[in-house]
Amino acid sequence: MSVYILVVDDEPDVEALFRQQFRRDLRAGRFLMEFASSAPAALERAVAMEDATLILILSDINMPGMSGLEMLPIVRSVRPDVPVIMITAYGDAETRRKALANGATDLMTKPIDFAALRLEIDTRLERAV
Repeated sequence: MSVYILVVDDEPDVEALFRQQFRRDLRAGRFLMEFASSAPAALERAVAMEDATLILILSDINMPGMSGLEMLPIVRSVRPDVPVIMITAYGDAETRRKALANGATDLMTKPIDFAALRLEIDTRLERAV
């Protein structure tokens, strides 16, 4: 069974960072990571992966065009089974409130605490089995 995590961020270095942080997991086949550089591309991937086991969406909030917060209620309606964690450089109370009100499971601030994210992914993997 292939298990996927979808990462949404317009910054080109994010994919390399995530692949580096999770290289052992990816090499071992624990899960696969898909990357989308915009909210519309992420929505397209989330719909296309309907038959795949998508266990988590990680999305930046501030992106050109459609923001992560604008994408959130749409992706939650398309894939209500998939938890979404929003990522932002601005972890203020209002941003957290908006993210959670729109259906986010959690909000992580940059720089990302990859140890905490790994624990979250491990929890999602256990539930997927």
